[in-house]
Amino acid sequence: MSWVFSRDKSWDYLSSTFSFIADMDGVQQDLIHHAEGDVALHTQMVLSALEQMPEYSLLTAEEQEILWTAALLHDVEKRSTTRADCNGRIISPGHARKGELTARQILFQQIPVPFAIREQIAALVRFHGLPLWLMEKPNPQKALLAASLRVDTYLLTLLAKADVLGRTCHDAQELLERIELFELYCHEQLCWREPREFSSGEARFHYFSSDSEQPNYQPYDDYGSQVTLLCGLPGMGKDHFIQQQGKGVPVVSLDAIRREYQISPEDKNANGWVVQQAKQQAREKLRNKQDFIWNATNLTAQMRQQLVKLFVSYNARVRIVYIEQDYKLWRQQNSHRQYAVPDKVLDRMLGKLEVPTPEEAHEVCYFIDSMILNR
Repeated sequence: MSWVFSRDKSWDYLSSTFSFIADMDGVQQDLIHHAEGDVALHTQMVLSALEQMPEYSLLTAEEQEILWTAALLHDVEKRSTTRADCNGRIISPGHARKGELTARQILFQQIPVPFAIREQIAALVRFHGLPLWLMEKPNPQKALLAASLRVDTYLLTLLAKADVLGRTCHDAQELLERIELFELYCHEQLCWREPREFSSGEARFHYFSSDSEQPNYQPYDDYGSQVTLLCGLPGMGKDHFIQQQGKGVPVVSLDAIRREYQISPEDKNANGWVVQQAKQQAREKLRNKQDFIWNATNLTAQMRQQLVKLFVSYNARVRIVYIEQDYKLWRQQNSHRQYAVPDKVLDRMLGKLEVPTPEEAHEVCYFIDSMILNR
């Protein structure tokens, strides 16, 4: 195995080396669910419980490192989300969702980790509570199948189990039973230790983008055109991808529109107008059933879904391509661009990055270090 989060895994070293670990100290937790103490103590107990689990010792070295790192970071953003509610109870709403973003940033910027491994860790952080609360979701089946496309459900159950064993609470046995039921449901839904398989990308997209309750349904696929929706931070190489992979395909580019009308990228008041101009160009191509590439950063799922819905409304097949380079190379590439983005802006954008997930479009692929990876 070529990577480790840290060879020294002592808490003293971790908390003195990494500010995001030191920040766990003193972060309060609800006494009913976490009578053991603050987030730092809970995280140490979770790591200890994980390492003592017989299942953990049977994992490969890479799986152990993935799971250990996810356990270390699973509550990393309780530091920013913890507050008292109107009844005086300590809550941390959204800590898992925000923790995913932070884990991704840490493992890209501070401790470089291969893309696929990094995204597995980020997904474990995001879904670490799912085995406990799955049946309380509005649609448990879709929640589970979506998670299975991103994370090994076996590793997820081990993380959830360690999370329960690494705390002091009155309902630990009930929580462990929920994890057992989660495993049974994974087997039932054909997503235990592997992503749920769909007959096609069209079938997968239809299931997640509609009210369908039938993951085995195969929709009719007669498309007017194909739209390639690029996604990536500024300077990652979207223009290079177009030159290499999209020769001859028309491009709708927000940056090109800004340059044509001499609009600064930092002029937020003009962003809406620029997007509308781009959508007008896209609609014309969609009406003419013409393939094209949409070239913009598209860093959040919400932004991408607005565009996907537009393209699909014209009966287009949508392919999302996420583009990423090594952190140091990315910064170098940006600095050499004619229209370089300030470092502070890049850092802010990196903190918001949501890597596209497989259910977002008919096809989702990843152009990592100038190579296409299919997940």
